[in-house]
Amino acid sequence: MKEVTVKRHRIIGFLPLLVFLFLVGSLAYHAFWRPNSFSERREITINVSRGSTFKEISDTLQSYDVIENKLLFQFAGRIIGWTTHMKVGRYVFADGISNYEILSSLHSGKSTVAIPVTIPEGYTSKQIASILYHRIGSDSSLFVHLVHDSLFARELGLGVTSLEGYLMPETYQFYWQMDEQDIVRDLVKQFHKFYTDSLQHREQELALMTRDVLTVASIVEGEAIIDSERAIIAGVFYNRLKKGMKLEADPTIQFLLDDLALRTGRRVLYRDLTIDSPYNTYLYRGLPPTPISNPGKKSILAALYPAKHKYLYFVSNGLGGHVFSKDYEDHQRAVQEYRLQRQMVESKEASGVN
Repeated sequence: MKEVTVKRHRIIGFLPLLVFLFLVGSLAYHAFWRPNSFSERREITINVSRGSTFKEISDTLQSYDVIENKLLFQFAGRIIGWTTHMKVGRYVFADGISNYEILSSLHSGKSTVAIPVTIPEGYTSKQIASILYHRIGSDSSLFVHLVHDSLFARELGLGVTSLEGYLMPETYQFYWQMDEQDIVRDLVKQFHKFYTDSLQHREQELALMTRDVLTVASIVEGEAIIDSERAIIAGVFYNRLKKGMKLEADPTIQFLLDDLALRTGRRVLYRDLTIDSPYNTYLYRGLPPTPISNPGKKSILAALYPAKHKYLYFVSNGLGGHVFSKDYEDHQRAVQEYRLQRQMVESKEASGVN
């Protein structure tokens, strides 16, 4: 009887410890390993931006219903010690993920999602910066600063004052708030990948520098709509350069206009032709100091392999293409015909005639 009583006392003595262990185990399970349920959604995407605190991230996770209990999530983060090491990125969390798995992803950055970003042909660095800001939350001003930083260009192996023209249009896989230097490096790396030894050899045959080729290509990019005309247009500009004529290319004027004019696609006006700038090819002979945009592969190839002809002028035909002329008189007739055609179209639009 005495022996039974002793065993009973021992069991009773262990009860507080058992209860404590049960509570600790239950807390650990709910804080670390209990699955979070998203209800109707199978996946939820969130962005973790630069400078975000652990509290802000916790608030975001709770507001998007990724976690069910913010206090338990924060408790788990503090126990592990990962509250100050959250990686910037875009994360996709699946239904049923535990707090530990979320914390592990944020700490390692392994769950960051690549974001496709398309850089169109003929965009300037400012326009590219705007795309990057809206797509991946990058710093627009820092991106533009890097593009025009000659020291940074030198780090990339380019002895130029600006990387304008070297940012290869392409679809890239970037990450949320990816380092701006890495973005520029990727864009320039893609250019070098395209601009092979054979193209560099062709450049030497033309007695041009890469910067000159890209400058011509950027103007062609601004003029051409139909691919088959790119090499013809490039040939026109080379013919004018050989004769010492001014290029008189509208895209160089558009480059000088403010962002609003670029966004609205305003036509070049006569008053714009008086802007005093080395980029104004209506005032100054030769090529502009730098490319005026970042041309695509087709325009670069057109600048390297221009069509051989005697054309010196061209004007829009109103259908997306151009009318090319060898002398000024023929060109003026083409211009008058285009203006008449445009007036007729504008008149119909004003009267509401289809």
